[in-house]
Amino acid sequence: MKLSGHLEQNLAHLMQAAGSSADVTLSRVSLCGIPCALLTCEGMLSSAMLGELVLEPLRQFSCDAASGDALLRAILRTRLLAPDTAVLHDSAAILMKIYAGFAVLLAEGSETALAFGIQGYAARSISEPSGELNIYGAKEGFTETLRTNISLIRRRMRTPAMTFSLVTAGTVSHTDLCICYLRDRAPEDLTARIREKLESLPLETVFSSGYVRPFLEESDIGLIHSVSTTERPDIFCAKLLEGRVGVLIDGTPFALVIPQLFCETFQTLDDYNYPPAYATLLRWLKYGAALIALLLPAAYLACAMWHPELLHETLLRILTESEQDVPFSLPAELLGVLFMYETVREAGLRLPKAVSGAVGMIGGLLIGDAAVKSGLLSTPVLTVAAISATAGFVIPEHHAALTVLRPAFILAAAAAGIPGIALLGTSVMLHICGTEIFGYPVSAPIAPLYPHRLRDILARIGFRQLSQGNFRISEIRTDNPH
Repeated sequence: MKLSGHLEQNLAHLMQAAGSSADVTLSRVSLCGIPCALLTCEGMLSSAMLGELVLEPLRQFSCDAASGDALLRAILRTRLLAPDTAVLHDSAAILMKIYAGFAVLLAEGSETALAFGIQGYAARSISEPSGELNIYGAKEGFTETLRTNISLIRRRMRTPAMTFSLVTAGTVSHTDLCICYLRDRAPEDLTARIREKLESLPLETVFSSGYVRPFLEESDIGLIHSVSTTERPDIFCAKLLEGRVGVLIDGTPFALVIPQLFCETFQTLDDYNYPPAYATLLRWLKYGAALIALLLPAAYLACAMWHPELLHETLLRILTESEQDVPFSLPAELLGVLFMYETVREAGLRLPKAVSGAVGMIGGLLIGDAAVKSGLLSTPVLTVAAISATAGFVIPEHHAALTVLRPAFILAAAAAGIPGIALLGTSVMLHICGTEIFGYPVSAPIAPLYPHRLRDILARIGFRQLSQGNFRISEIRTDNPH
């Protein structure tokens, strides 16, 4: 609704639209003999800035304005108040500014209002990310405040090409989202398509990156993500340098990066701080840990049930003796152990930190020991499950996929042995190779093959070699043959 020239009518309509909310405060003042009103939202602005940048300048302000319009024009012209100033004409825009931490000034006889940016709400300070720990990297991560996160990026990217573009999502929450990209590196069509997706989100609220991520990805049933998340500004900036597009969301420390390649989930920032030989060893350790975490239970089951000739005679005898007194079948044992592992892990995540570690450790030890001693589980099965679970910790990015695929491979092994594992493995690989986002295959540079880009996948090469040909995400587009 457009503002009228009557102050009381405007105030009545605004307070009614706000539902007489307790956090919306109204202060009546008189400026140059003209009745005015100042609207604010408690807790969303800084009291010190309100006094210093708004109230004190208004108290000292004087002019010969004959109307409210002339008064507001004089205030705007002199620029005595907060530098972030906006002119508003309707009640919906006024309420949005108030809820965003602005102070809004209305005057009798004026059909406009002035909004002054003095945001200053309580927020968590910058601290080390809890989920992406690095030894040599920076010890600061994103926070829940969008403006703070933008400043963390700008400190690292002091170039005019670094662009921040704001959009609003959520028909109820009106959450601010910031699209971040380097103009000279990010493909224009990629940026435009991401903006289009964000502006058309069919959501009432956006409380975390998990609300936005599914609408950027092209499938809801994918085993792997084509959009990555990070809490680290240094990793975020490194991705932008490759021509990717990032999305910051107000209220969450987890930023999105589009697109993500599958091979990158095995890389960490510390890889580029270690010597190349050691970093290469760690990278292959992660590849091996992924295979162990995914295939070890299924391989054990296939050998025990279908292909005992593959096992050494001594090992086969140990396995046979351990399974004689167990009342459950081997597939049921493995699935039961994995189920209990996930149960204990979930309990450790949801409980308070003071007790979560003890519950996870003691619960796992007690349950495992009691199950073996009572004859419900065999020692080899418990050992295989423990090794598989421990290997999965090396690649936390793929925990969700591993949790879903481990039982699937166990069932495939129980049904057809090694051929069943091979068939399911081929299906998973074809699924990964067929996953794309905005025309970028997540399986690149392996499928499709870009041989010159494999040098930093199979091994961690030195910075001298990396500097000879900087990677750009535009190189792997399916409609951009190399």
